[in-house]
Amino acid sequence: MENEALQEKFSELTEEKNYRELTVYLDDQLITDIADLIHEEPDDAGIIINNLSISRAAAAFRILDFPLQEDVIKSLAPAKIAELLNELPADDRTSFLEELPSEAVKELIKLLDPEERRITLSLLGYKENSVGRIMTPDYIAVREEWTVKQVLDYIREYGKDSETIDVIYVIDSNGHLLDDFRIREFLLVSTDTVVHTLMDDRFVSLHVNDDQEEAIQIFRMENRVALPVVDDQGILLGIVTIDDMLWIANEEHTEDIQKIGGTEALDEPYLDMPLLKLVKKRIGWLVVLFIGEMLTATAMGFFEDEIAKAVVLALFVPLIISSGGNSGSQASTLIIQAMALGEITISDWWRVMRREIISGVLLGSVLGAIGFIRILLWNSFFHTYGEHTVLIGMTVGLSLIGVVLWGTLSGSMLPLLLKRLGADPATSSAPFVATLVDVTGLLIYFTVAYTLMRGILL
Repeated sequence: MENEALQEKFSELTEEKNYRELTVYLDDQLITDIADLIHEEPDDAGIIINNLSISRAAAAFRILDFPLQEDVIKSLAPAKIAELLNELPADDRTSFLEELPSEAVKELIKLLDPEERRITLSLLGYKENSVGRIMTPDYIAVREEWTVKQVLDYIREYGKDSETIDVIYVIDSNGHLLDDFRIREFLLVSTDTVVHTLMDDRFVSLHVNDDQEEAIQIFRMENRVALPVVDDQGILLGIVTIDDMLWIANEEHTEDIQKIGGTEALDEPYLDMPLLKLVKKRIGWLVVLFIGEMLTATAMGFFEDEIAKAVVLALFVPLIISSGGNSGSQASTLIIQAMALGEITISDWWRVMRREIISGVLLGSVLGAIGFIRILLWNSFFHTYGEHTVLIGMTVGLSLIGVVLWGTLSGSMLPLLLKRLGADPATSSAPFVATLVDVTGLLIYFTVAYTLMRGILL
């Protein structure tokens, strides 16, 4: 209802061209509501941004999705673009610019003030997905020889330009990071206390070339609202704040889910992505999986004589391969999620394998028992499987144990192996694991059948 009222009031004031009142009205709304309004009225994005104070315009712009940000920029005059880009925090500005074509970036960088241009070019110089790309140079740094009074005076004078004043950093004359303090530590001591008497030299920092996913884990473990970023020499270059980490975590989670589903990661919202580009993202994995599934037909052909002698074996092929694929997909998803949360690492591979061997045997035994009982019951009612019902039931039951065990091992080890090779663990998607287990599951099934039925049905 509130959004509808906002839209109605906006439409009313724009139709009347009452921009003075529109500015007052928009500046009185929540930033999230302004962002929703831009989303609902994308054609009027330029009017909305132009009639907001520049600080609120920047605050709304930074929480928009990239395609909408791009539309907003296209709707603004060069002077307004310059004002907006210069107002944006350096990390948010860099995140926006790195999504644009290089020619567009060159033109937009020309609009920045000299200092903001220097900062942006510095951030864009770090490799993609590194901490350096999302750090901000807007932080409060003090000297160890200062008193708490000097620190508080400095915060009052320069704090408004900082990304956060919750954490204060101590540096030496060369810019080396010496310590960090939560602001409460300064507020709870006498104002004539010297900073170095409070220092314990215990702090956590990120390296400028650290991967953003690794930084997420450090934030989670350290429970911080901000962390400092240093170079090889320990010089403080900037900070990364929790809002940036939450944004990155959301993007990484979305990307992993898409990869687990068997597609390339989408770099635009689903409904905004051109259809052909969406097809291109999906076709690669589908072709790979299709070719993989063709091996299933090859495996079936290899056991053609056995199937011809005991046609009943073919009835249980879907049951066998689907059970293996399902168990593999389960294990793959659990391991990928555990790795994303930092619960397990590559060095834990043996512990994971031991757990999955036990899990695979137990899960396979349950399914095998159900399959065996189902075959006996079905035959008692319909006499479907003839005199060798128990033998067929044992074949299916034992095959299920083997296939489910293989599925859980494949699904759990593939993400760890890919991580060890430097690839994205999410690439071992559920469809990929299922396809692998389909082919090997047939080999296990017919090998068990041949072993148990040789000289009887085969």
